[in-house]
Amino acid sequence: MTDLNTLTLAGARDALRRGDTTSKELTEACLKAIDGAGALNAFVHHTPEIALERAAEADKRIAAGDAPDMCGLPIGIKDLFCTEGVPSQAASRILEGFLPQYESTITAQLKSAGAVMLGKLNMDEFAMGSSNETSVYGNAVNPWRRGNDDTQLTPGGSSGGSASAVAADLCLAATGTDTGGSIRQPAAFTGIVGIKPTYGRCSRWGVVAFASSLDQAGPMTKTVRDSAIMLGAMCGHDPKDSTSADLPVPDFEAALTGDIRGRKIGIPREYRMEGMPADIEKLWDDGAAMLRDAGAEIVDISLPHTKYALPAYYVIAPAEASSNLARYDGVRFGHRARLDHGDGITEMYEKTRAEGFGTEVQRRVMVGTYVLSAGFYDAYYNRARKVRTLIKKDFEDVFAQGIDAILTPATPSAAFGLGEMSDADPVQMYLNDVFTVTVNMAGLPGIAVPTGLDKQGLPLGLQLIGRPWEEADLLSSAYALEQAAGFVAKPGKWW
Repeated sequence: MTDLNTLTLAGARDALRRGDTTSKELTEACLKAIDGAGALNAFVHHTPEIALERAAEADKRIAAGDAPDMCGLPIGIKDLFCTEGVPSQAASRILEGFLPQYESTITAQLKSAGAVMLGKLNMDEFAMGSSNETSVYGNAVNPWRRGNDDTQLTPGGSSGGSASAVAADLCLAATGTDTGGSIRQPAAFTGIVGIKPTYGRCSRWGVVAFASSLDQAGPMTKTVRDSAIMLGAMCGHDPKDSTSADLPVPDFEAALTGDIRGRKIGIPREYRMEGMPADIEKLWDDGAAMLRDAGAEIVDISLPHTKYALPAYYVIAPAEASSNLARYDGVRFGHRARLDHGDGITEMYEKTRAEGFGTEVQRRVMVGTYVLSAGFYDAYYNRARKVRTLIKKDFEDVFAQGIDAILTPATPSAAFGLGEMSDADPVQMYLNDVFTVTVNMAGLPGIAVPTGLDKQGLPLGLQLIGRPWEEADLLSSAYALEQAAGFVAKPGKWW
């Protein structure tokens, strides 16, 4: 078989079971692709020895007939997941040299399912960003280009390395995390599928925290079926994570009937933003028509508090970040600043954090500390928490009316050029999360599905939002949308 790295998870799994190839061959094909893709800067910690060792173990399991679905499949791991003995820096200088002596629950589950870790993937520092431009490793680059233009484009963020690697066939799939859209936005920018499960469906233990009440891990894959396969291996109750739900994990792949006859799909009027590009508007209308043709009923709905979601998110997320990032002080692990004679512990904290954190992380830590301070706690943080409750209730009211899923755009535009969103106005960058943050605020599952190309030949995605804990139904609706859209475009290889 040729170009093994271009296979889907489902295709590679079936080829392994048939004996058409081996995990070793699959892994070597991906490692070769990674070696030739330095220009994308997607993989930042390479672990070929670990990969080949796990591939050999997987081949034995497959030969013995004892192989879960993910066994032998080569994947990439976002640098936010702690991996035993492998650098886990969250793309930050402050965690330079940190080698965890433990494995995050999700990577441990993938490992025990036989998945092969190829290495660690680039991301925005501490997952703070929408363009993968805040990384200590430098920018990750989108494999897609605008027509014949050779401007480097963002793969989105914060899971930009994961999106770039999957879209460029460097790995068969990758882990991502989503705090305000960090799986779904990069998936839409690179023409792949990304699902953020319900908050609590996947363990957060061993995942470097950004905003603990919003963070959720999920798979980034080439197809909806692949998302169902990988999500099944990532989910499950974890007693080490107090927010992990003790619920059975359904067989997500078995739920992919694609039969959505009689399902009610909501179209929220508040998501029709002023100045929305015509390409996005048309994509959304086309998506609704595809689902209607597949037998769903399209219903106009209202989510009245949507306009407050972004400001409330950018109070709550930085507040939680300032608390979570207080542990990086140069005392116990990671980077410690060089001190001058006479410097005390306060100077050590200040110098270490000033050197270790990038500007975006510093900005959010300062915003978070401000909104939690005594004089402003009620004015900002408490008010944002109340708004969050109202946003959650909007969704509950809509689902109570019998709506099964909600269809929206995934992003307000196609991928933009690296450096095009100036540092001078960070709010412009924050607006990239406008369609995705509500899902995190309400703790709901959401999935981005590639459904078309814009005028410049760049991928565009639609988002489906599901009921809590009903990822199986959500995946089935996404599968119907994927089948109807028939998106098969791939980026032309220039790297």
